[in-house]
Formats: sequence, structure tokens, C-alpha cells
Amino acid sequence: MHKKSVEEAVTSLHDLSAVDLIAGYRAKQFSPSEVLEDVLEHVAAWEPHLKALYAFDPDSAREAAKASTARWSGGEPSGPLDGVPVTIKDNIATKGVPVPLGAASVKLAPAEKDAPPAARLREAGAVIFAKTTMPDYGMLSSGLSSFHALARNPWDLSKNPGGSSAGAGAAAAAGYGPLHLGTDIGGSVRLPAGWCGLVGLKPSFGRVPIDPPYVGRVAGPMTRTVDDCALMMSVIAKPDRRDGMSLPAEPLNWKTLDKSPRKLRIGLMLDLGVGLALEKPVREVAVKAAKAFESAGAVVTEVDGILTREMLDGLDNFWRARMWDDLSKLTPAEQARVLPYIFKWGESGAKLSGVDVIRGFNQTMAIRAAAAKLFCELDYVISPTAPNVNYPAGLPSPTNDPMKPFEHICYTVPWNMSENPAVSINGGFDAKGFPIGVQIVGRRFDDIGVLGMAKAFEGLRGAQRPWPSPPAK
Repeated sequence: MHKKSVEEAVTSLHDLSAVDLIAGYRAKQFSPSEVLEDVLEHVAAWEPHLKALYAFDPDSAREAAKASTARWSGGEPSGPLDGVPVTIKDNIATKGVPVPLGAASVKLAPAEKDAPPAARLREAGAVIFAKTTMPDYGMLSSGLSSFHALARNPWDLSKNPGGSSAGAGAAAAAGYGPLHLGTDIGGSVRLPAGWCGLVGLKPSFGRVPIDPPYVGRVAGPMTRTVDDCALMMSVIAKPDRRDGMSLPAEPLNWKTLDKSPRKLRIGLMLDLGVGLALEKPVREVAVKAAKAFESAGAVVTEVDGILTREMLDGLDNFWRARMWDDLSKLTPAEQARVLPYIFKWGESGAKLSGVDVIRGFNQTMAIRAAAAKLFCELDYVISPTAPNVNYPAGLPSPTNDPMKPFEHICYTVPWNMSENPAVSINGGFDAKGFPIGVQIVGRRFDDIGVLGMAKAFEGLRGAQRPWPSPPAK
């Protein structure tokens, strides 16, 4: 697969960051309509291979870009993202578009209104040109779905983009514009970000209002740069009364990301003792990242993981029961449309007792306690995002075993349950040029600090390899 030269990447409008697009609009170097057409042309080259999009609507996007172009021409942009192309994950409602949740079993009906983060993006002037694909009910770290076509990873089309924000990860890495919105309840933003070479933020729980809310569930940006991630957060982290679990409005300065690692106490979390074994190339990238922070003056200490087998199995049991509650309400014909892997996993939840399920849910409290204890002594934690470099595109999970579906999320899921902010950022590549993610975790509510650490790492890491180009026709 051909890789772009640095010169090629700089001259392509679809490769520009959202920050650079806004600067270009302001300087009248190009217009939102010109940018959108370049993005759409790039999508046309990539999408037959990636299958990243759902509800692709170029005509409405062109109308929105035309209106944005007129506003910029008059010097009156409507918001901080006016004219910036954006995609939104399938399960985040946008007015008039059905929300299939990646599952052929779901009855399709147009959404009555935008969900909170989609509404904030639209209010800020973003040009929403498509939704992105996901697996059934968001319960896989994979691009496999009973409703959508199989999503693939642009770095290697034989590999999985991860999930459940699968299409968002593939689209961002392929250059479908700069901003992509995903959701994360166990790693669904960070895992595809790691496997696709992106910046993916799981904010503190409640920082971004979402509808419907649920324990551990957040919406977060998937971008190519930390600055773009912060810009997107400045828009979507605004209050919405529909989310009764959201945080109070707080005047955070998302532009202030300058942060020195000097004297910060950082824990390096490597071998967890649970889940998939850590692969050597991933370990090497994580250790290199920790050493980079150490060279910048941080005090780095290797720490044990906080997740135990009991915790992981407990979460699994709770989620199985929750899934079966949904699946049991379907007709037999509808159940037959669910991805077999998901149905087999969820069906096993019917055999769990009420005590089993409560014990499972109570593991979220045990994880919260362990995380709080860990951060009494540390400012940040660095770990791999995932234990493995990659896995085949067609598999529902790295283990391909519905009885052990979550062995790969042990680095990510604790921070959903504990509500800590965590960001995945590209830390390097394996010998074949496939990206490997590094995760940075902070104390609860320290979203700015986590992004500041990621920004510092961008500087310590230096430029990464050019982004992949579409396969030759």
C-alpha cells in the first residue's frame, strides 16, 4: 500500500487538522465547500475498501458546507467548528436518521432529535456528512456487524479496526476529515484509536452529556491530533439536561494544554495478571513512552494492574444479563438476525442468578476503590491501550470465543468503571508498520491534564509515519 510523502499530506485538504481548517477559512485560503469536496473525493477512493460509513449524506453536507462558506465569506462563522467535516457513530442519534445500533434485529425508525453531543456539534457549525459503523449493540471490539458491512483497518485491510467505534476509527485513520465522534463503555473509543494510530479520549464520566446515559458510558473524540481532540471537547463538553448523570458545567480552558511532565509521578502498568498476554512489540512501545516521560523529568515507577479475574468475570456476568434483558424481548425472527457470537454470549446471561448479577455489578465498586487507592500515590498512569498488536478483520474479538469475550479490554475497562479520563495515542509501530497505542490515564475530572500529557507525548514522540493511502484501483 502506497504511503503519502510529507509533502503530499500537507497539500491535501482532507488531511488538514480541524485547527488548521479553521485557520485556513479565517485566512480565506480555502472554503468549507472546497474542503468537503476534497473529503468526499477521498471517501470515494477509500470507502469501497473500508466500509466505515452509515447514512452517508453528501447532498445535505454540501448544503451545510455552502451555508458555512457564505458565513465565512461574510466574516461571521456560527461557531468554533463552522465548516469542519465531522462523522458521528451510529448509536449517537441524529435527527431524522434511524439508529440501528449495528444490529439487524433493531427496528428502524428516524430519530426525533439530535442526541446531546450531536446537537452541540451541529450548533458549532460542524458539517455532519455521515454516521459511522459499529458492531451489534456496541458489544464487540470489532468492525463485524449483522447490519453494517464489515469495517476494515486502513493500515492493513486484512486487520480489524477495533470497536465498537469501528467505522469512526477507520474513517479517522483514512482521512475522512479531522473529527469523529465515538462512544466508550469498556474501551470502544480507545481500542480502535490504538489500533488505527489515533488520539482517542474517554473523558471523565459525565463530562460529555449523552442520551441515553449508562454506567461507564461516555462519548469522546477520535482525531489525528491532540489539539483537534481538545477542540472537539470544547464543543461537546457542554451541559444538556437530558443526561441526569452529567457533570455540572465547568469553565475548562481546552486551549491550555501546555504541561511539563517534570516531577510528575507516573505509574507504568504493564503485565496485568489477567486477560491476554502482553505482546512484545506492545510492551516495547509502552516502555519507550514511559522512558520518554522519564527523560522529561517525570518520576516513573512500574505498578501492578488493578483489575482482577474476579472483577473482569463479574463485569462479564453483569453485561451478559443486561444483554439478555434486551435480546429476550425480541421475537424469535428478530433474535435470529443478531450476530451469532453476540446472541450466544447474551443468551448465557439467562442462566445467571440474581445474586450472580449483583455480584457482577458490585465489581464496578471494587474497581473504583482500587483506582482511587492507586491515584492516591500517582498523578498519571501509562499503559498499553491493548495487549495485542492487531487481529483479523473478520473476527468478533481477538479470542473469537463468546465465553471469553473481554480478555483484550483489561487495560481500558477499569477506567470506565472508575470514571477516570483516559486517552489513547499512537506510541509507535511494529516491524510491519502497524500502529500501537499507548494509554495515559489521569485522576477523575483531570481531562485537561490527560490531554496535556498526551500533547507533551506528541512532542516527545515526534512525527509519526505518513497516514495510509487508498489501495491502487
